[in-house]
Amino acid sequence: MLFSLPITLLLAIEAHAQTQTASDIILSGTQSTGSLTSDLGVPTGSYLSYSTTVSVNGTTALFAILTAVANASSSTTSRTSTSVSLLHGSVGASSVSSLNATMTGNPTASRTTSTTSTSAAPTNTQACNNYPEFCERSYSNITNVGAHNSPFVARNNAASNQQLGVINQLDDGIRMVTGETNYNATTNTVSYCHTSCDLLNAGTAEDFFTNVTRWIKTHPYDVVTLLIVNSDYINVNNYTAPIVNSGLANYAYVPPQIPMNISSWPTLSNMILTGKRAVIFMDYNANQTEVPYILDEFSQMWETPFSPTNRSFPCTQERPPGLSQQDAEGTMYLANHNLNTEISLAGTSLLVPTSALINETNALNGTGSLGLMANSCAGKSFAVSRLT
Repeated sequence: MLFSLPITLLLAIEAHAQTQTASDIILSGTQSTGSLTSDLGVPTGSYLSYSTTVSVNGTTALFAILTAVANASSSTTSRTSTSVSLLHGSVGASSVSSLNATMTGNPTASRTTSTTSTSAAPTNTQACNNYPEFCERSYSNITNVGAHNSPFVARNNAASNQQLGVINQLDDGIRMVTGETNYNATTNTVSYCHTSCDLLNAGTAEDFFTNVTRWIKTHPYDVVTLLIVNSDYINVNNYTAPIVNSGLANYAYVPPQIPMNISSWPTLSNMILTGKRAVIFMDYNANQTEVPYILDEFSQMWETPFSPTNRSFPCTQERPPGLSQQDAEGTMYLANHNLNTEISLAGTSLLVPTSALINETNALNGTGSLGLMANSCAGKSFAVSRLT
């Protein structure tokens, strides 16, 4: 996996196993015959083995598709399909484009199909966030690698954090993007700027959200997390227009409770089937009652020291202050692993990325490495016993 400049880990605490009532949708990479009609299509990205697009309108049609696929599977003695998607969950009321198909479900009617067969149950080979085993895990029970200050790509600028843009980052396996925003009251515009828009202005928030949305749309089996840094502490409503205009709101996940604890999060399969594959957090001034799809970060996640200059990268809780051990164990956490150097510019003290040590900072092992910090966090009492 290729990493850009300094990265951030969203390390999720292990969630206990949960019993769920779910419907099963089995989609095969081989076109079926008979009553199952499909249009061939290949999603872009890493999923070229998946070659069937199914269009479903209504719960009755969905049930027919499920039955046809189940019958086709039970009558086959040998499985030659190169890709099988076995996702568990309920199709939502909205149009679900996340499976590269149109599946319009009934919010009041959820069907579960079952068949009796002597053949072995199919094994999912379709990756969710790069790993097939993640499909059945909850969002809070996986580790996402994130790009710190993802939008800040600028040549010959000391405040730049990344060498590659967000599309390249996501293509390389990044599944969490963070960035600092600033507000221009004169133009009523939110932009991604590093400390000051005079120092590094990466463009408007709407433009950045549009790029992320385009990637999400063409990668139907991926859940992406965005962390918005609200540097000017402006009202959360200033972010709704960029999110809606970019199309990101169509994919935004709205949690069923406020706040979410470690055992409340749905599986990636469920998020994929409902089409809600963008989880948006904001560090300060989020108001989920007012804007339910912009989640308050620090009531649902804590962070290790921000903008670290210490190469030992201690896995200690810094924000929010005063968090109890019990509360920390009940939420996800974000491990900041981006090394910085303090410089003085025009009489102002600034922290800039320590690019000279990037190969060590992003390494699997060794002093100051990402792997070493991951293992350190895994050894803490609040962390999972293993990283996956």
